[in-house]
Amino acid sequence: MREIKGNVIVGQSGGPTAVINSSLAGVYKTAKDRGAKKIYGMLHGIQGLLQERYVDLADHITNDLDIELLKRTPSSYLGSCRFKLPEISENREIYDKIFAILDKMEIEYFFYIGGNDSMDTIKKLSDYSILNGSKIRFMGVPKTIDNDLAATDHTPGYGSAAKYIGAITKEVIRDGLVYDQQNVTILEIMGRNAGWLTGAAALAKCEDCEGPDMIFLPEIPFDIDRFMQKIAEIHKKKSSVVVAVSEGVKLADGRYVCELTDGIDFVDAFGHKQLTGTARFLAEKINREVGCKTRAIEFNSLQRCASHIVSRVDITEAFQVGGAAVKAAFEGETGKMIILKRISDDPYICVTDIYDVHKVANIEKKVPREWINEEGDYVMPEFVSYIRPLIQAELTPIMTDGLPRHLYYTDKSKK
Repeated sequence: MREIKGNVIVGQSGGPTAVINSSLAGVYKTAKDRGAKKIYGMLHGIQGLLQERYVDLADHITNDLDIELLKRTPSSYLGSCRFKLPEISENREIYDKIFAILDKMEIEYFFYIGGNDSMDTIKKLSDYSILNGSKIRFMGVPKTIDNDLAATDHTPGYGSAAKYIGAITKEVIRDGLVYDQQNVTILEIMGRNAGWLTGAAALAKCEDCEGPDMIFLPEIPFDIDRFMQKIAEIHKKKSSVVVAVSEGVKLADGRYVCELTDGIDFVDAFGHKQLTGTARFLAEKINREVGCKTRAIEFNSLQRCASHIVSRVDITEAFQVGGAAVKAAFEGETGKMIILKRISDDPYICVTDIYDVHKVANIEKKVPREWINEEGDYVMPEFVSYIRPLIQAELTPIMTDGLPRHLYYTDKSKK
């Protein structure tokens, strides 16, 4: 086994997942086992690194129990950011500053755990390192509940979010049957341009649950008039109706449905509008025009932090991609991202591989059209077959006084 001679730094970026810290644990443990001198964690990603905010992880992760707690801890242990690096040609000074900091820290290996925007960061840093003659190796570690990274079969974080969505959808459907009265429940699920998360609501359809009545993904233009017509048709046949809708569904003219509410004011550094209010808008419209009781339920951040229902497959793969990134970097790779390659569904077998980050960054993987029914209001069995292996088994939380125990880092520099 090839050993490391220099220092390592790792950061987390973008929206967290229930298993992102398992990837951090994979990077840390593998680097430690291979003899890294120092393993630093950047606080709040590349934005924090620019402020020289980092921590020696050996001071905080001191034993095997800490690693197990870290794997089971939701959110981003090191903190996150949504910071867009400029093009190198536009601002070389910011890259000079980053590399000066890395050189001062004697960093030889740089790992960034994140999604599409984070892979853009790895791409730009690795490009600059070549231009600048730096020997630092840059590797991307995939994560995102959105499952929209290109090249990889799926992303760590998605399986646990899908498991949560399937379970909660099933419970909401059961709850809607309590009273003998007409009611409609709209579930708003994350997903800006890709419907991987919303489609997971179909997991609720099984021998003891009929599943949601309709599922709408952002891949298909949303027709409000047709939607209202179908709601009325279904309501004639059953008292309780449950619909799963992506927060990012758009009208034929390109407007988000949620923009029909009170407007969207917040836009992040990557130009992403904050999407919220789709379910509320539809529920209020149904209440007015159909005249029945309605509920709007936004899953929101719950679907990305529910570590109590984490998928064992997901948390294991998250740890593996972290370790695989370290192994690849130590063997000379740079400007790459770890991907997952599915070998078979039954039995489920998935392995890690490496892929050029230039072919991944800023490319969104969407749900194939053939996995959505012709009407555009449900997913096909192939979609469910794709997801099902990813939600299997559980990893029981380490409980203290009846609640899950987490590994918690406090940024003392902010006090």
